[in-house]
Amino acid sequence: MYLVVIGWMYVVLMMSVAEATNSTGSVLGAIVTFFLYGLLPVVLVVYLMRTPARRKAIKAREAAEHQAQVARLAANAEPAASASVDPDAGGHASGAAENGGVAPVRKET
Repeated sequence: MYLVVIGWMYVVLMMSVAEATNSTGSVLGAIVTFFLYGLLPVVLVVYLMRTPARRKAIKAREAAEHQAQVARLAANAEPAASASVDPDAGGHASGAAENGGVAPVRKET
């Protein structure tokens, strides 16, 4: 993948040099050519192509953190207590029901 990126950046650099050295071209045109044809599209493509690798790295890091937490809880747990790391493993409601948050609106008579 990086070979294609390097090749495309070389082509765009040559296009920019040709723009700058042409008798009807300008340095500003060369800079715009380099950024619009080269740098911005390449950054976008590389970012999109590396998305699966970033997701895989994040999942691996989260799995390692989870395993470390399980090991830490297992080492510190009492023999009779269960070493659950899931916060909602009990199956009970997470909190009490709220009492009438909003009063009903009625017409005044």
